[in-house]
Amino acid sequence: MIQDIAPHKLDNHFEPGKLPMADSPVIAFLGREVLLKMEEGNIQLPKAKDLGPACQLSYMITMDGVDYFFPVEPIKKEEVPEGLTYQQARGLRKQKVLTRDQMFLLVTGLHLNNWYSHNRFCGQCGHPTQIDDTERALVCPKCGNKIFPRINPAVIVGVTNGDELVMTKYANRPGQTVTYYALVAGFTEIGETLEETVQREVMEEVGLKVKNIRYYKSQPWGFADDILAGFFCDVDGDPTITMDRTELKTAVWMKREDIYGQPDDLSLTNEMMMLFHDGKEPK
Repeated sequence: MIQDIAPHKLDNHFEPGKLPMADSPVIAFLGREVLLKMEEGNIQLPKAKDLGPACQLSYMITMDGVDYFFPVEPIKKEEVPEGLTYQQARGLRKQKVLTRDQMFLLVTGLHLNNWYSHNRFCGQCGHPTQIDDTERALVCPKCGNKIFPRINPAVIVGVTNGDELVMTKYANRPGQTVTYYALVAGFTEIGETLEETVQREVMEEVGLKVKNIRYYKSQPWGFADDILAGFFCDVDGDPTITMDRTELKTAVWMKREDIYGQPDDLSLTNEMMMLFHDGKEPK
């Protein structure tokens, strides 16, 4: 999965006061696009010196002992220095031009960037926020409100019926042509356990009751600011699928031998699908 980057090590410990060097790499996002440059035929992150002294940088994260920084203010496209360009982060996944550790670094950076950019103003009083100087938080200097990184809990669900698994394809994904299968998935609601999320999402998306809910594994998924929890469960009663056409365009029972993986092995969804294909899912 995307977080399986050993022997590389991502260190998310926040260390206030770190200052960039000229060669410090910078993770700069504009929306969901990341700023990149071509160097010796390879895609690289820009360095602090590439962005010039006017670009104020703040510490973001560390990988393999290298500190990465981000611009305090987003760099507009018309202000991008020569030789640099923005590219869609999801597009880099499809292009397979980055190693797994590079992809995980960027996706984690995207998660943090989303949090920073969505909380530039205090939700309590509307005053501009500041980066806290003691921990990874944003603080309002006017009312003292402190905002910590947002992580959305969600579930991935493998619904089984003997040697068959419910396979789905999402509907209404703007700009995305989905040609591969996924599993039932959804966000946890207020006041809901993860197991209750499994039951609700399966009923909402494919109209099935389930039993024997069993946890498999979790995954950070910065594309949607998620922490994903993977579960398997068995259909309880009638296995007839009633699909929610606002959420899905396909939902079918598929036999183990007919299941095939997604284009890469980065997702928890893909791992769970192939685990079932090989008959190794938790019983």
